[in-house]
Amino acid sequence: MKSRALNPSIISKSQSKFGRIIILTGARQTGKTTLARRSFPGYQYLSIEDPITRDAYTRLTAHQWAVDYPNAILDEVQKEPVLIESIKSVYDQYEEPRYILLGSSQFILLQKVKESLAGRCAIFEVFPLTLPEMMSESWEEGLSPTFFQQAIEGGMPDNLPPSFLLHPRHAKALRAFDHYLHFGGYPAIIDETLDDTDRREWIHDYIRTFLERDIRDLAEFRNLEPFVKTQKTTALLTRSLVNYAFLAREADIAPGTARRFLQYLELSYQVMLLKPWARNELKRLSKSTKLHYLDPGIQRGILRKQGALTGNEFESAVIAELYKQSRQPWFQGDLYHLRTVDGREVDLLIELEKGYIAVEVKMTHRVNPTDARHLAGLHEILDKPLLHSFVLSNDMDVRTLAPGITAMPAVMFLT
Repeated sequence: MKSRALNPSIISKSQSKFGRIIILTGARQTGKTTLARRSFPGYQYLSIEDPITRDAYTRLTAHQWAVDYPNAILDEVQKEPVLIESIKSVYDQYEEPRYILLGSSQFILLQKVKESLAGRCAIFEVFPLTLPEMMSESWEEGLSPTFFQQAIEGGMPDNLPPSFLLHPRHAKALRAFDHYLHFGGYPAIIDETLDDTDRREWIHDYIRTFLERDIRDLAEFRNLEPFVKTQKTTALLTRSLVNYAFLAREADIAPGTARRFLQYLELSYQVMLLKPWARNELKRLSKSTKLHYLDPGIQRGILRKQGALTGNEFESAVIAELYKQSRQPWFQGDLYHLRTVDGREVDLLIELEKGYIAVEVKMTHRVNPTDARHLAGLHEILDKPLLHSFVLSNDMDVRTLAPGITAMPAVMFLT
């Protein structure tokens, strides 16, 4: 059982006046049910996926809910949105009942939540395991902030070792990072008793289930083939700027349909769309969104790919991990990419209240100063101070490339 960073925040929120209804949303199989049941062992667990019992739950009055299920976990609640109305009624009439609602369809669940539970609930997103969670040994284990999280909370430690290989946890971190890059972070395949074939089969089954169940929750497709083509094309284009015309041509669909399909992939937590930084109105700034798959195992599974990663896949894997680690209740900031028409490109720009942190990702095993060329003079474009810049790679050494620019192993920054 792996520790989850969200656990303390969810428990704390549930004990507050405004935490009587907790929403956990995220992709299928990210551990929402385990998180809820382990965090709230005294709550009754109700599966809404079962069509037999689902109908019985819809007939309960608010009074019956308050008496029979005063504290309950409702799993896959988007399967029967009318239950959200029932929970709203209980909330409005009784002060004691508390509920945890789980759902793997962000669109259906959150659309209904906005209609019925606005101001009545707290929403948390559950992603595949982060690297620190993958490295944990038990549910009870506390998770220390990663170097990245320390950077966004106030700064890096001064006593960095000259090489990550000198760090006491380097071997464990490298094993977790290798697993993540090839198989992703879904909890089901972290089990060390599984071999690589088992993991690939699970990923392929997951992708098939996603197409057959989750996507059909979002849209009534008569023919899934155009969506499957779009999915494969986006998997090939991870880390690329979004071009709806190109997606449409590849999948033989209209550009508007390509846009809608990409929205489905985002709403079902398969991809993240990284917005361009556009704080000022300079025409030289690109306004194109960049696409990253949220899990490298799923991205490679869609392509039936094994073996070494490409540079684009490595960048997406690192950016996705940074994104997951930043999606915590305490984080107050935004993530962007930056690209200018004259060729300057910054893979990730993190906006904080006091300024920006810039990140460049390189797959190289030996960083040189030219890898930081797009970071030089970056402060001249930005509207707030540039707090620090990082070049993340497979180079195990830690060194300063220029004032305010640190090169360090991606695995070290993420653990």
